[in-house]
Amino acid sequence: MTQSPAPGSIGWTDLTVPEAESVRDFYAAVTGWTPSPVSMGEYSDYTMSDASGNAVAGVCHSRGANANVPAAWLIYIVVSDLAASLAECARLGGRVLDGPRTVGGGRFAVIRDPAGAVAALYQAGWTSRSHRCPPLPARVSSLEQRGRPSRAAHNNGGYP
Repeated sequence: MTQSPAPGSIGWTDLTVPEAESVRDFYAAVTGWTPSPVSMGEYSDYTMSDASGNAVAGVCHSRGANANVPAAWLIYIVVSDLAASLAECARLGGRVLDGPRTVGGGRFAVIRDPAGAVAALYQAGWTSRSHRCPPLPARVSSLEQRGRPSRAAHNNGGYP
């Protein structure tokens, strides 16, 4: 059985900040989340899990691939066609702030809407060769099953 994220759903939430360790510790103490380091080479970003062990958010450093990502909680909204969504964003007065970037089996871009709010648009199942790939297998990580880019993709300069 395979599962694809539904367009319009929230696929993931990340916070990108200059000092991820202090913010990681803040949210661990305030919410009870448990951090798990994700190696970024010379530093680590963090996946935050709830009491049941479900990954619920990311806390990342604003460096490397994430240097242009604003310091704010960033939701990733699943779209069926990233290029079309970005064209509509521009047509309606929004702006692309970062990306699009390839992440594992998908692509995303960070946008600013006409009111100034920031979000990311994420298209699952994108590849540069076919522009589509098959739905994710049922046994992939829970993040990928929900349409969230894998943290391994993050190591390749993808997911912030």
